[in-house]
Amino acid sequence: MLTENEAERLSSMDEVVSVFPSQQRELHTTRSWDFMSFPTSATHSAFESDVIVGMLDTGIWPESESFDDAGFGPPPHKWKGTCQTSNNNFTCNNKIIGARYYHLVGSIRGENIPSPRDSEGHGTHAASTAAGRLVANASLSGLAEGTARGGVPSARLAVYKVCWKYQGCSDVDVLSGFDDAIADGVDIISISVGSNSPIQKYFSDPIAIGSFHAVKNGILVSSSAGNNGPHRYTVVNSAPWILTVAASTIDRKFIAQVKLGNGDVYQGVALNTGGSIDGTLYPLIKASDAPNTSAGFDASSAKYCNKGSLDEDLTQGKVVICEHFNIGLGPQVAGAVGAIMPPVDTVISDYAMQFKLPASELEVDEVAKILRYSNTTSHPMASVGKSEGVFDGHAPYVVSFSSRGPNPVTSNLLKPDLTAPGVDILAAWSPMASQKSTLYNIISGTSMACPHVSGSAAYIKSFNPSWSPAAIKSALITTAFVMSSKKNPEAEFAYGAGHVNPMRALKPGLVYDADETDYVKFLCGQGYTTVNLRKITGDSSSCTSETNEPIFDLNYPTFALTITKGKPFSATFHRTITNVGDSNSNYKVNVTAPSGLKITVDPQILSFQSLLEKKSFEVKLEGETNEALLSASLVWSDGVHDVRSPIVVYTA
Repeated sequence: MLTENEAERLSSMDEVVSVFPSQQRELHTTRSWDFMSFPTSATHSAFESDVIVGMLDTGIWPESESFDDAGFGPPPHKWKGTCQTSNNNFTCNNKIIGARYYHLVGSIRGENIPSPRDSEGHGTHAASTAAGRLVANASLSGLAEGTARGGVPSARLAVYKVCWKYQGCSDVDVLSGFDDAIADGVDIISISVGSNSPIQKYFSDPIAIGSFHAVKNGILVSSSAGNNGPHRYTVVNSAPWILTVAASTIDRKFIAQVKLGNGDVYQGVALNTGGSIDGTLYPLIKASDAPNTSAGFDASSAKYCNKGSLDEDLTQGKVVICEHFNIGLGPQVAGAVGAIMPPVDTVISDYAMQFKLPASELEVDEVAKILRYSNTTSHPMASVGKSEGVFDGHAPYVVSFSSRGPNPVTSNLLKPDLTAPGVDILAAWSPMASQKSTLYNIISGTSMACPHVSGSAAYIKSFNPSWSPAAIKSALITTAFVMSSKKNPEAEFAYGAGHVNPMRALKPGLVYDADETDYVKFLCGQGYTTVNLRKITGDSSSCTSETNEPIFDLNYPTFALTITKGKPFSATFHRTITNVGDSNSNYKVNVTAPSGLKITVDPQILSFQSLLEKKSFEVKLEGETNEALLSASLVWSDGVHDVRSPIVVYTA
């Protein structure tokens, strides 16, 4: 461990990017691909098997059927990585072509294994979501049964275990993983990891640092937006060179039915792999009526259903009503056969959880009705059923836990970039991570959304191997499904440009391209000095009047502007767009704006005579409003391609 003086001396060295305390980062925890209008029948490129997706996560379970290498040839010639077999505990194949693990600080403890093998489950789940093979009849104990698959089933996987069960993800391990992934020759990096709270500077964040160097080397980095929503300014991994992914629902949700002895039926939310299938009723008891008095609990404390708070003699073989949300450990230990409880907050969860026993999370008023039934019935009875998947016609909408913008580091840069399925996702799992040795599991998080976009990016890369990370990112952003602020009042701060649409992104028409030079200008405009800049770039780049570029001129596919409420505003953005559609094409602009916002685009027509031709345009935003958020859009269309950019004007 460095002393403060040593850290200060080290940070002054020319070859050092920055010095900061190594912290622990968090993991951001299949119908989904079909829901994205990406069917199994979608055309795949022959080049897909040459695309390498690097996963920085908790490792992988190589024996999973999702990673079988039958029919795969040897790794691509560009691959320079290795496989750490770790005393024969781990074996790579022609699907998982490389695997490393990192634990540079402290000791490996508990259930963790000094190997790329995954004992947590998170990394296996993410890897199979991005690039898993098609596996028929996959399910979690019969739930979500169907074909599990990733976006690019023929792509290769390179695994970098930088996170550990109950030990998090050390900054030094994350940076080491980035370094090796870049050197090994991956095409896409997927990292469902981030800080628990937003960073203040991009270069005190290892993911921002590592991803900058990845993008500099032509590697797109897809990362999760974080799970601290729905509060504002909670989005993480918000650097402009990162593709930042929020989490949204698919059109399937899981319910757990509660039946009462009086015939009433309630539909709650849970992932129960067990429970009453035939509707058998059991005695119903309030937790407050079953305190474990010998351990010092009374009615007021037993109602929380904490471990040890319930009297087993009173709850054995019964369904327990908990008056506060919990994971069901207390009722399980006390021998209950089921639990009923209200949500964490006043609103029922928009994602399903697994509990320690069959349980159902119900609306507050529904729990109150069940309590009244229990209080007014001499022998109250109830059952909690096994979960079942039902259609959710409201999907997609951004889930409550998904972190929201605005961008806490750069206010005039819209984040997250887009959203993808991250709720109740079925994918491969590590049997070491579950008591039941589950091979496939259903979990939720922006961690699950991120690999959907990573797989989508790899899909685009397989058809367009020469495209830059920014071009692929632009294609995904400008072709996203438009979402509604009626379902998410935070609008673009919840879902960015919208819901990812990999099929449309394959042919975006136009792209907003950018490279290291553009990000250097952006950093200079953010106040970085030449000395600090050169520590990052490793070259002779300088922050001068020519390279000090305002955020409004970063060639980004979205537009954001911070204003003062009730005061006139005006800002001009400059963009350059590249033709990747038809060689001879004319694009006309169409803007949609609410009252209080005037949008002027010059020119209003862009004419292209060749592929890869570039055209520049100017966007001026002006107006005055008392609204906290104005949502608008700009679309370039040639009648075939619609290249859409969201525009957000908001008060800080």
